[in-house]
Amino acid sequence: MRIAKDGSWHYQGSPIGRKELVCLFASVLKREADGRYLLETPVERGEITVEDAPFVAVEVFWRRCEGRQCLTFRTNLDEMVTADADHPIRVAIDRRSREPRPYVMVRPGLEARINRAVFYELVALAETEKVEGRELLGVWSEGVFFPIDEVPAESRNGAAAAE
Repeated sequence: MRIAKDGSWHYQGSPIGRKELVCLFASVLKREADGRYLLETPVERGEITVEDAPFVAVEVFWRRCEGRQCLTFRTNLDEMVTADADHPIRVAIDRRSREPRPYVMVRPGLEARINRAVFYELVALAETEKVEGRELLGVWSEGVFFPIDEVPAESRNGAAAAE
């Protein structure tokens, strides 16, 4: 079995078209400490190939929770997860192209890649915060700040020049 980069599940080279079946497989998906992904039931255990992340965050919902911003994501398998200390947002930045690859933790060891449209929504909600002496652009959810990237030096200098 294989989970493609776009979040589609495949068995013996063919996509699995029944969402209910994919959701059943996803419910027994685990990740080992060595990074391997497994489908594990009480009677069977088998390795599965995951090209990027096992899920894709396809929608984000913004709301106020007790006066704080909360960001809840819906995955391609209709799982809902609110970003917080146990479900962090992580953005990997490609060193050469500077292209961001954003993720949110769905379950321990299992992330959802945040799709481009949802990432643009996060960027629209982003704020600048100073963290350990660095100016970072990021989002808040459940009282936790999740960095997206460093504020470019030219933006910082431009803001200082405008003052």
